[in-house]
Amino acid sequence: MFKLIPLTATLMLSSSYGFASVASPDWATCVANLQHTAKEQGVLQSTIDHTLANVKFVPKVIELDGKQPEFSASFDNYFSKRVTDWRVKQGRKYYKKHSALLQKLAKQYGVPPQYLLAFWGLETNFGSYKGNMPVLNSLATLACDPRRSGYFTQELMQALKLKDQYDLDATQMIGSWAGAMGHTQFMPSAYAQYAVDADGDGKADLWNSTEDALSSAAHFLQALGWKRGERWGREVSLPTNFTYSALGKSEALPLKQWARLGVKKANGDQLSTPDLQAALYVPSGAQGPAFLGYNNFNVIMKWNRSVFYAIAVGHLADRINGAAGLHTPPPKAANLSRKKVKALQGRLNKLGYDVGEPDGIMGAKSSKGLRQFQQAQGLVADGFPSQQVFQALGIK
Repeated sequence: MFKLIPLTATLMLSSSYGFASVASPDWATCVANLQHTAKEQGVLQSTIDHTLANVKFVPKVIELDGKQPEFSASFDNYFSKRVTDWRVKQGRKYYKKHSALLQKLAKQYGVPPQYLLAFWGLETNFGSYKGNMPVLNSLATLACDPRRSGYFTQELMQALKLKDQYDLDATQMIGSWAGAMGHTQFMPSAYAQYAVDADGDGKADLWNSTEDALSSAAHFLQALGWKRGERWGREVSLPTNFTYSALGKSEALPLKQWARLGVKKANGDQLSTPDLQAALYVPSGAQGPAFLGYNNFNVIMKWNRSVFYAIAVGHLADRINGAAGLHTPPPKAANLSRKKVKALQGRLNKLGYDVGEPDGIMGAKSSKGLRQFQQAQGLVADGFPSQQVFQALGIK
């Protein structure tokens, strides 16, 4: 969906443009600077005059930017809303409908049909909902917000260049709150670099051409490093008294080592042990399902930097391809507010467990610091912010 945006983009605008719920007088100044940047980058003056000069600030975009479900939803709530029986059924239907195209793409790019269908299903419900927000307004709003100004300025410039290149009608450039577009929700930079004119009509049209959209998704995944002939990962079962000493991408181990540690397939069978690295993920903690993610799992996370999203794509692909549901369903859990996670991070920092600047997001560094705290407290060191953890930290 391209909803999780890199946080390291170099700022191209001053970070003085801050907006809460309504545009301040600085909005006009920011838009004027964006027009100047567009002219410097070669955007047609007519495009600047007819579109960029008239962009509107959208308070809802700022609100949604702070409520991304990958950051706040429990795994149960996130997963159950995305890997649904309806999406499995629709995915299998579209597998048959687009079989020739999907097989062609698998041969050309190495990405099996079920994965393309899983991305398509999660992004836009197989093209039935591609967003309802004017892309240029969304991108301008985010470009004038200090949090990720540089990144979204670049994306806005690229969207304007796409309009020039393909003579797009700005009123038809509709997408997500973050500016993602088309069947597979490409950000403008991905659109410019990886979109494919597969139907040969002279335009890579990700809104109206299923052939272009799926071909572009396959091309993008190949460029991100998709390994032909390898699966995304799998659900696994962990032995009793497992120590959780290695979790996440930075602590990946060879499959043979996971097998020696007693990790098995979810149904209890022994892991096959090809020469693959795998990382362990327990998105609901020790009480929920466990997953090993392989190289292609990391590729999915380059599309959307969320472990939840990557697991959902992989499992939905398996279901579309005929597999059963999870052996261990995730336990019911309430969503965590970013405020509460910030409190957890602040408390861990004060106790000497370095989790970095509190941001309300349980990333790898926060999980590692939490595991160290859990271990010191004699708790199961799974890095999961359970109610038991909040109680131990004195957080209500």
